[in-house]
Amino acid sequence: MILPIYLYGQPVLRKVAQDIAPDYPDLKNLIETMFETMYKSEGIGLAAPQVGLSIRLLVIDLTPMADENPEFKNFKKVMINAHLVDSDGEDILLDEACLSLPGIHEKVARKSKIRMKYLDENGVEHDEVYQGYLARVIMHEYDHLDGKLFIDHVSPIRKQLIKGKLNLIVKGKARCDYKNKPLGR
Repeated sequence: MILPIYLYGQPVLRKVAQDIAPDYPDLKNLIETMFETMYKSEGIGLAAPQVGLSIRLLVIDLTPMADENPEFKNFKKVMINAHLVDSDGEDILLDEACLSLPGIHEKVARKSKIRMKYLDENGVEHDEVYQGYLARVIMHEYDHLDGKLFIDHVSPIRKQLIKGKLNLIVKGKARCDYKNKPLGR
C-alpha cells in the first residue's frame, strides 16, 4: 500500500514526534509500507511524520546510489525512537531536497559526523557513529522527527527567495509524480 506524502504546510511536519512502545500496533507492516512508499516516490529516506504519523520512526535505503558510491550498497536502515547523541566535525554545504517540499532544492550546511541511538526493526538497541553523506541523510530524516525541515537550515535571504514556491505547495499547486497530501486535503 502506498501512503500519501504529507507536503509543506501540514501541521504534523512541525510537531516533535513521540517515542513508541515495542508493541506499537502493526509496526512491521508500517515499516514495509514506508519503504514501499519511499521507493514509489523515488526517495532515499522517509520519516513517519511525512506520512502523517507523529512517531519517531524513519527508514533509509541508499542502495540506489551504490553504483556511484559502493559504500552505500546494502545500506538500508530502520530507526525507531531515534535520538541524536552528538554531532561534530566540519560543516559541509551540499544540495538537499525533500519529498515533502517538491521542486525545492537548497544548499544546507550539516556537521560531517553524528552519533545516533535507536532501535532497529527487531527492537535491538544501537549506538552508532555516521560520517559524511550517511550522516547528512540520517540528519535530514531525523530533523523530521523534531518538527524541522531542511529549509529551516537555509539563510533568511534564501528562504525569502523560495517563499513563492512554498506558497504554491501550501495552496496544493505543487508538481510531483507521487501520491501526496497538501494542506487542506
